[in-house]
Amino acid sequence: MNRSETVASPLAALGRYAIDLVREMGSIMIFFVKGFALIFSLPTILSKTAQQVYFIGSKSIFVICLTGAFTGMVLGLQGYYVLVKYGSTGSLGSAVALTLVREMGPVLTAIMVIARAGSAMSAEIGIMRISEQIDALETMSINPIQFLVSPRIAAALVSFPLLTALFDVIGIFGGYLTGSILLGLSSGIYFSRVESSVDMVDVTGGFIKSIVFAVVVITICCYQGYYTHRRSDGQGAKGVSLSTTSAVVQSCVLILVTDYVLTSFLL
Repeated sequence: MNRSETVASPLAALGRYAIDLVREMGSIMIFFVKGFALIFSLPTILSKTAQQVYFIGSKSIFVICLTGAFTGMVLGLQGYYVLVKYGSTGSLGSAVALTLVREMGPVLTAIMVIARAGSAMSAEIGIMRISEQIDALETMSINPIQFLVSPRIAAALVSFPLLTALFDVIGIFGGYLTGSILLGLSSGIYFSRVESSVDMVDVTGGFIKSIVFAVVVITICCYQGYYTHRRSDGQGAKGVSLSTTSAVVQSCVLILVTDYVLTSFLL
């Protein structure tokens, strides 16, 4: 191998990686568009959407409340000991509320839903793929994307904002528990600062993030399960496990990347 071929080899590998990445992104986008377009066949998917709202939303309430409570308590504790150095403990309510409503509420809600529901739906669809149940749906002239993906997208668009709002409220009360009940800050000052500092634009920004995160999470998790059979690094049960792992990792990373992009536009 001459010197020019040695130099070209890494560049060729980088080029192949870039092409594969663009192709994968395009495939994911087409997958989402198909799933979203089929949402509007409501008589067909309405009952399945209700089932998915229960699975994604209702069954996540406990973990969302638990995570929100302890997140707010940690924010209240850390915020108090930072603000007390500057004699600004009265601003604790503002710090906790804005941190939760703008950033931590939507992000942690999405990550908790990925851990509880996203991984499960990726594994479920992946098992349906390797056991040829999806092929059976196609044989019966049932659109698999409409049957499996569209109800989950619709349910996520409903569930994520509601779970985010619940997380925010529980988190604010968690901060109150630490700041006022345990550390002695006036509850009137705490809640007055929460009320005066949180504007509608902050709440709207949090809901926008939650909707975008819903699209990201459900699309990635369903896509990984739906195309389990195309994996080159494992087939069968191993392929399902790898698809589930990829769904969780990719969703979490994309949530953080998307959060930065959205924040830069919403500020």
